[in-house]
This record gives sequence, C-alpha cells and structure tokens, in this order.
Amino acid sequence: MKHQAILNSDIEKGTINKNIYGHFAEHLGRCIYEGIWVGEDSPIPNTKGIRNDVVEALKNINIPVLRWPGGCFADEYHWKDGIGPREDRKRMVNTHWGGVVENNHFGTHEFMQLCELLACEPYICGNVGSGTVQEMSEWVEYMTFKGESPMANLRRENGREEAWPLTYFGVGNENWGCGGNMRPEYYSDLYRRYQTYVRNYDGNKIYKIAGGANVDDYNWTEVLMRESARFMDGLSLHYYTIPGDFWLGKGAATGFPEDEWFITMKKAFHMDELIQKHSTIMDKYDPEKRVGMIIDEWGTWFDVEPGTNPGFLYQQNTIRDALVAGIHFHIFHDHCVRVQMTNIAQTVNVLQAMLLTEGEKMILTPTYHVFEMFKVHHDATKVEVDVQADTYEYNGEALPQVSASASKNSEGTVHLSLCNVDHKSEASINVSLRGLNVDGLKASGRILTATSLDAHNTFEEENNVKPEDFQTFTLEGDILAVTLPAMSVVVLELR
Repeated sequence: MKHQAILNSDIEKGTINKNIYGHFAEHLGRCIYEGIWVGEDSPIPNTKGIRNDVVEALKNINIPVLRWPGGCFADEYHWKDGIGPREDRKRMVNTHWGGVVENNHFGTHEFMQLCELLACEPYICGNVGSGTVQEMSEWVEYMTFKGESPMANLRRENGREEAWPLTYFGVGNENWGCGGNMRPEYYSDLYRRYQTYVRNYDGNKIYKIAGGANVDDYNWTEVLMRESARFMDGLSLHYYTIPGDFWLGKGAATGFPEDEWFITMKKAFHMDELIQKHSTIMDKYDPEKRVGMIIDEWGTWFDVEPGTNPGFLYQQNTIRDALVAGIHFHIFHDHCVRVQMTNIAQTVNVLQAMLLTEGEKMILTPTYHVFEMFKVHHDATKVEVDVQADTYEYNGEALPQVSASASKNSEGTVHLSLCNVDHKSEASINVSLRGLNVDGLKASGRILTATSLDAHNTFEEENNVKPEDFQTFTLEGDILAVTLPAMSVVVLELR
C-alpha cells in the first residue's frame, strides 16, 4: 500500500523552540577532557585549550544551548574547585564515572568561554545533592553580578571583568537517584529553598529548572507540580532508549541482532507516551503551559565498546541512532507547546554523541548529520502533517513505518522531514500539499541512509554514513510523491 499524508501548511501548531536541539556535556569519560578540552599546550589545534575542530563542527549544527557539568557529576561538583590558576586547583576522583582523577582544569571560566566560542546559551546544573544553598547562591552571584560583591570581585581577580549572561539554571539533577536518593516531597521542599537564593542580578533573568522525573515516575511530577510549580520555569524529564536491560545488558551498539533494531525503534516511540502522560499532570497544575518540559537527558544507551573503561560510556553511533534521533525530534515537535528544551546525551565520546575523537582525529556521527539536516526546523512554525502510514511489523508486533514532521520558516519555506524506520522495506508516500501556492513550487531534498543495520563512521572511513542529495520524489500539482529507502531520514524543502 501507498502511505498517504496531508500537509496543511496554513494550520499552525506552535513554534519549535530551537533549544529542542540542545546538547549535554558532562564530566564523564572523554567528553570534556580530550573531547572538548585539550589544554593550551596541546599539539591539537585549540583556542585557549578548547579543540578548534569540535567547536567548528558544533557551530555547523547551530548548537543552541549546552548543559554542564552533569548529570550525576553535578551533584558532586563544587564550583570553587574549578576557578583560579589551573595549577592550584583541587584534584578529585570522579567516583561516578570510571574512578579517574579530575584535575578541575575545565571549570566555570572555561565552560563560559566554550559557550562564547559556540555562540550558544549555557545551561548550568547546580549541586543540591552534596552542596549547600550558600554554594549555589554564590555561584550565581559569581557569574552574573555586575556590581561590587565578594563573588563578583573574585571573578575579576580570576580575569573576568564582565558578568556573564546566564539564562538556564538547573536546581539539582536526578535527585531521585544519584543526586541524593530523595523522595519527591523532600526534594520539592529542598527545591523551594535552594531556588530562593538563585537570584536575578542586574537585569539577568534566570529560567529555573527543577529536577524532574525518571521515565514514568508520574508521582514525582505530580508532587513537584502540586507543591512547587509556582517557583519553577521548567521541569525536567529523563528517558534513555535502551533495547536491553539497564543492569543486565543494554545491547551492543554495533553487530546487534535484527530484533534489537525493532526493539530500539519501539523504545524510541515510547517517548511520545511519556511526554503525553507527564504533560497531562503538568496541565492540571499549569493549564497555561507556563512551565516548560525540559527533557535534558535522552538518547540511546548501549553497552560500552569492548576494551573501553565501563565508566566512560563510549559507544559507536550508527544509522540506527540516526533514526532514533529523527523519531525523537518529530515527537518533540508534536509537543512543542510544552517541550521547550531537550539535551541529547552527550556531545562528544559519550553515549549518543555528535562527535567521536581519537587523539587529533575527529569524526562526525550519523546522529550529528540528523542534527545538521534538521536545523531548518529551529525556531520555525510547526505546521500540521497527518500521515496515514502502513505498519512496520516484526515478530507479531507493529509500529508506524513512517514518522513525519513539517515546519514553515519566516520566509514561508516549508520543510518536511520523514523517517522510514523499517529496516527492510522502502516506503512510498503521497503527500497532498494544502495551503501552499503550488504554481512555481520547487522541491529539493537530502537523505541519510545505509544498507547495513549498524553502518557507522570510523576513523579510517569517516564518510560511510553521510547526507546525500535525495532524488526519488516527484512533484505534480499539489501531490508530492516520495519513495523512502529502508532505514532512512529525509528532509524535503518546498519553496
């Protein structure tokens, strides 16, 4: 059967916040050290210690916002250990991630410099688990206060005269788990207390994000919204796509069996149900949708690559990861009125990374390419697209074969993104175009696809999976007929 779709370019469904395409960099494995920070004396080309190739690659995907320093690391991080002359900074053991020594060479100044190089917004996660109210309060003062104060003066002593603009601040992370194993009632009270001292100085307005639920812990969302909604601007949600069992074996990133492809797609689509159910609870206490849902950890999580430190969470990245990213973005678009930011885990060398590095070498992953192709959706207006898709069936279970989303930019150009999640079969889809002047309408496209389930890029063959021009479509009148190869991500432009 041919799949059918109707694209109503004049039915607008909200704005796709560019921060939905946000990122996350934790002090974990080789994400910060080696991945982003090499130090000023490194032979690897850098700007004040930050890798030039990584900055250039991330700028090319218009990275909008970057979350730091964790993750679980955030609730053991004491920011004063990471300021001042680097040789004088405290060394610590990163107990969460691999038991390696953290020398604190990458701290607040280095992170803010990274965000300036990337022209992106910093999103800082504060320490509720093992930190004090005073410590969190002083960090905000250190970064954002322009006048005379102990912390502002300390910032100047450390070489930064101007205060930094800072919008996004998370008051704790995963406080139900590594951030303190708290009950929601207890964390909610702590959140209210800590956020009181996250001040707005000199016209800097902070968007305060409360630590939200893990996966389907709907009670956590209920308690936080009921008790603390009026003190927050955002509430987080964490969900990872794991084909296996978190503790017994997550599944391999490459060389995986056919059934794990299907299971991974099924788990990716589950994000929609989670957002719907958490949103319903949020709507009860916040019908105006003032509080944003912030999905600040998501992505695939597989077993680490053989021979690597299990605490470093280093995994390869395949065409399967690219499809997972595409599915997630379409779901986030569908919920763009509530979902105001997401941050994929993580930027370099960890989990579903954009980039992998090895010494001076760097490669782009299939996931990176989806971020690059989808940047046309940043801050665009979501328009209605209704797909009547056939199903993708495997071992008696079924999923929609085609996932789609469309947006319209400020010039009126429409972008339609499509994912064929079937690992074997192509999908032919007829898209009826409505609300568009089809006279003189031009269509062009790009595709990311592969012929093997675990196709990926390596340091020897860095372009195995990369976007190509897409040609298998026709535009006749108001019908756009598209043929999607198996396991493909396509973006079409209609102008």
